[in-house]
Amino acid sequence: MEKLPKIALPAIIVAVVLLILIVKSAVTIGSGEAGVLYKTFGGGVVTDEPPLGEGFHIVAPWNKVFIYEVRQQELVERMNVLSSNGLDIKLEASIWFQPDYVNLGKLHQEKSEMYKDRVLLPAIRSAARSVVGRYTPEQLYSSKRDAIQQEIFVETKKFVTDQYIQVNDILVRDVTLPSTIKEAIERKLKQEQESLEYEFRLVTAAKEAEKRIIDAQGKADANRILSASLNEQILRDKGIEATVKLSESPNSKVVIIGSGNAGLPIILGNQ
Repeated sequence: MEKLPKIALPAIIVAVVLLILIVKSAVTIGSGEAGVLYKTFGGGVVTDEPPLGEGFHIVAPWNKVFIYEVRQQELVERMNVLSSNGLDIKLEASIWFQPDYVNLGKLHQEKSEMYKDRVLLPAIRSAARSVVGRYTPEQLYSSKRDAIQQEIFVETKKFVTDQYIQVNDILVRDVTLPSTIKEAIERKLKQEQESLEYEFRLVTAAKEAEKRIIDAQGKADANRILSASLNEQILRDKGIEATVKLSESPNSKVVIIGSGNAGLPIILGNQ
């Protein structure tokens, strides 16, 4: 019984040490995350092996694991940029990105966990200033929004091509112009719209007038052709034919007295 405490004490110490080592060695990586292993006595950051995936891992207690989110993320940036004529424009953009999974170790070694601030934000700021500087405020306000968005996306991808960051898309959420410039642009656009409506009415009126002229010309040509095809004998025959049909009608009383011009009968008492 006296020897029991002497044996139990070292066992307890060993158990505690082992428990501490297990706790320090156990690493759990969550969903959408990956781990970069740092070997304290083995060359530092591991870059020639894939990162640690999701789940439970055991690593040496003297090593470290740096956990990164590798799913798509969104970063919203608000910045001031200059248009082609030097006016200050406020731009708000969202960038969708994620770290390059295969090269996560290199990203950690060269850029660290601060890669968003050190690489991504400077890249989108530089791209936005470069692109917006090619356009006037009027183009930024109206017709060129989609083109500007695509150009900023392309420029940003160029900046981060070799930086182990994958840029998926960039969305221009808002473009804010100085109030005086915005009002002037809106007045100009309204005037242009009114001018287009007036031109449309003029074109419509001209087409309608042209249509009426063509119709009138067609009727005149038809009458001329008809007049040219008629002669005295045809008119006399048509008159006689009409008189016969009228005399055969039960609702008419016909009195023929003498003859009219060109030998046609005169019809009286028609009811």
